[in-house]
Amino acid sequence: MWSTFFVTDEEGRTVGPPAPGTVIGPAPGGAPQGPVGLANLMSGRSTFGGNKRRRTTSAGHTMSEAQEGKIKLAFFVAIVGVVLTVLGVGTEFWVELAPPKSFYNNQTCLTAHYGLWKGCTKTLWVADIDPERESCGPAELPGESNCTYFKFFTTGENAVMFQKTTQKNLNVAAAMLAMFSLFLMVMGAICITMSLSKEILFFLKPASVCFILSGILVLLCLVVFHQSVLALLASDHTVPLHHELSWSVSCIGCAGAVLIIGGILFVLLALPYSPWQRCLPQKDSSS
Repeated sequence: MWSTFFVTDEEGRTVGPPAPGTVIGPAPGGAPQGPVGLANLMSGRSTFGGNKRRRTTSAGHTMSEAQEGKIKLAFFVAIVGVVLTVLGVGTEFWVELAPPKSFYNNQTCLTAHYGLWKGCTKTLWVADIDPERESCGPAELPGESNCTYFKFFTTGENAVMFQKTTQKNLNVAAAMLAMFSLFLMVMGAICITMSLSKEILFFLKPASVCFILSGILVLLCLVVFHQSVLALLASDHTVPLHHELSWSVSCIGCAGAVLIIGGILFVLLALPYSPWQRCLPQKDSSS
């Protein structure tokens, strides 16, 4: 007893079983019929799943190995800026304040240095200071140190150093700018991590915005802090003070520049074309 079944080919035509005594082979038009069409159907060449899988694969892997290497290099540049920012924000060597070393007419003199969060005073021996230096310092010399955290963020009190009073509004503004810049750095790092893990170039755009803005905020924090130092010096003139920005400020300045450069690199990598090929088109070998 014969059982009849029908199969449709890739063009939607119904393919039936061959009549008894007929030779199985290609139809005059060249299209496979009968068991040949069934074999093609079972092999998956006429299904749409294979094409769909290929489209998904080609759409998901949009990042080449060369692009991934460039992104990692730019990310390393941005990480250097992040490390410099953390080093500068976490230390208290932003500015050093020092009266003349002979101001107290003693064998010791007093110097001070502070940052965003705390200030320190240090007692130095005059004999240890360079004879050509007129003011007390530098703060790296050995001596007895006393550090206290500022109360700007707790009780709202201003700090007093050498009878001069700080302007807490400027100090708090500088600290908030630094913290917001660190938040943007974290968001940019998350975007780059997602871009590398998912192999999607789209995340480079928000990452570049985060790093460029964080670099600008870091430099703006530096400007606001310098204004707070000038306000401190202008609050009282009883004790003459010599002030100089210290190595923490150097870290912050370099960090701002490096972060902006890293953000610009991410912008260039996110472009759909190479800017070098646009600016310097390659000549044809035939010409």
